[in-house]
Amino acid sequence: MKNKGSALIIAILMIAFLASAGILLILVTTTGPRVASNIRLQEEAFNAAEAGFDAAWAVIENFFETEQWASFDGHYLTTDKNGNNIDTPWINGEVNPYYFRRLSDEELLNALEGLQPEPTTPGLIFNRQTFIQDNQNYTYTVFLIDDEAGSGTSDPTDALLVCIGTGPGNTTKRLEIEIYVEIQS
Repeated sequence: MKNKGSALIIAILMIAFLASAGILLILVTTTGPRVASNIRLQEEAFNAAEAGFDAAWAVIENFFETEQWASFDGHYLTTDKNGNNIDTPWINGEVNPYYFRRLSDEELLNALEGLQPEPTTPGLIFNRQTFIQDNQNYTYTVFLIDDEAGSGTSDPTDALLVCIGTGPGNTTKRLEIEIYVEIQS
């Protein structure tokens, strides 16, 4: 008589377990496509940033080959559209909230919005340049930063090339590449 109802309890536990497993399966199968979509958007933004690097490198090489530039000195982006210093992490011993590495990609793009590239704004090579013709969802912004800014000693033979690619849904990806040019004396 003590075993009466134990089959019912086991059946309820099994149904609860199967329901939990079913819910988990549904969650896993619906999350996969969202993750894959997010990865695809990130890859597209990365491709735009890479295209910005390729285009900027061609421009920079041309500036040096045609002797329009003798070094990177004077060709660094130092301020945003509001005149805020973006290339120095510290100003007078205080944290600079406008330093480019403290800003998200979106904040940085907004801070540069409307600025025109070289020669109007030294250091800005491309701003919201379209990566795919007739498609404003794919753009890149590229600029040069003095990688020694704030340290007191600047080296005009190298620079930090910052490329921000934008893909669909305002997905962004930032590349920071140190570039060096051998200058003939």
